[in-house]
Amino acid sequence: MKLAAVDIGSNAIRFQVSTVLDSAGKGTLKKLEYIRFPLRLGHDVFSTGRISDKSIAKFIKLMRAFKLLLELYEVTDYMFCATSAMRESDNGADVVKRVYEELGLTIDVIDGNREAELINKAIASYLVDKTYLHIDVGGGSTELNLYVQGKKTKTRSFKIGSVRVLENTDSPVIWENMQSWVVESLKSKPGRVTAVGTGGNISKIFELAKQRPGKTITLRKIKSVQSLIESHSIDDRIYKLQMNPDRADVIVPAGKIYVKVMEWAKASSMLVPEVGLKDGMMLYLYELNTRQTKLFS
Repeated sequence: MKLAAVDIGSNAIRFQVSTVLDSAGKGTLKKLEYIRFPLRLGHDVFSTGRISDKSIAKFIKLMRAFKLLLELYEVTDYMFCATSAMRESDNGADVVKRVYEELGLTIDVIDGNREAELINKAIASYLVDKTYLHIDVGGGSTELNLYVQGKKTKTRSFKIGSVRVLENTDSPVIWENMQSWVVESLKSKPGRVTAVGTGGNISKIFELAKQRPGKTITLRKIKSVQSLIESHSIDDRIYKLQMNPDRADVIVPAGKIYVKVMEWAKASSMLVPEVGLKDGMMLYLYELNTRQTKLFS
């Protein structure tokens, strides 16, 4: 069985194909193909409220390319999910309809709660019976999830993301709301809080920190790497720090979000499992195709 997931984010679009290896009745997903295409839909939407004609043309071409890959890999099942930029755009529904009419591909425009639910599938195996605050920073939104003794107790999505902060379309009121939510949610929780960070930017910070996989990174180290990145120009981030151009400009505002949330939560360390929405989509598809889950309501 081969499965495919497409994460249509605000800063980039990710495509992955995995094959299911069945060993002793336990399925393991092995990645066959991964593509990250830098189409920043959030640039249009967060400044004008619409996806531009130029971006739509590129988007249709990209979806056509992905459809060909689905056919070439003979994928059993697939899932396309679009997040904040698509769901907030005035013409997002028209774009989704056009993709279906021209290519026969269905794009699910998911809300913040469903996005968090899918990401949580990907991180669940990394958590033990402690208190965790999961922070997922995208281009247009930040999803926060509180886990206590292995169970998710609270979740909230905020319209604060790396692209919004970069382009100054974030709202001070929403920052205040996010701080209040974090402080209130953790007020009565005993013990130390460990942050869990997902998203491409925190994964890059983790890589630059030269941390060993599976180990946590301290807040102090994250701030140190942030200072290192900020000391480099955009060009130097690309050529010296080996960042993609569309990562080089958003990594600083994204880092600011992670740091702020950790400070509010009084979390001194963060686990970075290096998984995200597409990984949760893959697990959902696997469970669905092996009759281990139900369709979303």
